[in-house]
Amino acid sequence: MTELAPSRLSARDVLRVGAVGLRARRLRAALSALGIAIGIAAMVAVLAISESSKADLLSSLDRLGTNLLTVSPGQSIFGEEATLPDTARAMTRRIGPVEALSATGTVAASVYRSELSPAAETKGISTLAADPSLPATLGATLADGVFLDTASARYPAVVLGSTAARRLGIARAGGGVQVVVGGRRFTVVGILDPVTLVPSLDSAALVGFRAAGRYLDDEGDVSSLYVRSDPEDVEDVRSVLARTVNPEQPDEVDVSRPSDAIEARAAAKSAFTSLFLGLGAVALLVGGVGIANVMVISVLERRSEIGLRRSLGATRRHVGLQFLTESLLLSLAGGVAGVALGAGIAGAYASSRGWEIVVPAVVLVGGVVAALAVGAVAGLYPALRAARLAPVEALRSV
Repeated sequence: MTELAPSRLSARDVLRVGAVGLRARRLRAALSALGIAIGIAAMVAVLAISESSKADLLSSLDRLGTNLLTVSPGQSIFGEEATLPDTARAMTRRIGPVEALSATGTVAASVYRSELSPAAETKGISTLAADPSLPATLGATLADGVFLDTASARYPAVVLGSTAARRLGIARAGGGVQVVVGGRRFTVVGILDPVTLVPSLDSAALVGFRAAGRYLDDEGDVSSLYVRSDPEDVEDVRSVLARTVNPEQPDEVDVSRPSDAIEARAAAKSAFTSLFLGLGAVALLVGGVGIANVMVISVLERRSEIGLRRSLGATRRHVGLQFLTESLLLSLAGGVAGVALGAGIAGAYASSRGWEIVVPAVVLVGGVVAALAVGAVAGLYPALRAARLAPVEALRSV
């Protein structure tokens, strides 16, 4: 008696047989793949947008520099706000690696559009005395006009921060435009762009130190020092700044690095990224449940087909592979479509914000792998159920 060779099914045949069910039920297959695509698209888009935002942040920090240190008064031992010594600037200049230094001082003067403005409507604008070197030290730029120089810093000239100018309804500098600072008219000579490293300047009106003393009866004691140092020595400078600025009370001096605050704000956004990733995972789970539902129904509808194939020699393994392959093909189609859709959404959003478009390869590959994993899990039970059907029982349902 001749022994029969075991039935075999090549990988090509498995794919061909698995695709038959999808071609026969195209609308159902498309809707199931759409569920996977939505989940994958959400996850890819969120991760890619997050990476694009991070790349833009790092690019901005590279342009602005991470070697800026800010010195401000802290709290005294009695819990009151301390002050910086008058010698703070001169002492700081003695630190070798310091490349640039500038200062601002708080001035007790309100800013109004005109003398007719109600006194209560200060619009949250503060007045600061500033060194002419401030823009160069902070990497700040002007939206219009010029900044204070050694000449204009002695006269009633003012530079407005971007927010302050908007609140006062001033779009252009020069041309005789004036505002009232501390009861005196000052000519607006410049308007700053938003200052990324020191956002408090956006809502400030900046005058010269000598002008503050001459026209506002306020010398504008130094309230903040901005120090640029050699990038390689920034931590060393940071460690000695407090003792240099105030040798007697170094504990009353705060030294911060603005770029650290920017990075911290960016890190706080990761909570929202996690939230959207969670929503994407839920959508992916729903898509997986949809595929599982479709495959279970497919098994029930195709009992006669399963019985016929088993009667013609198909093994349980062949039948199980057929339905598992259908599930994987559905997931693969949804995964590829989702990756493309998510990358497109991320690219469009990044372009609208002027960011560099960054879609990491690991996100693209991970999206497809995640879809296949969901498809495998969703199709496993229907495949096992189909494989367990006995030929006689399956054919009896014809």
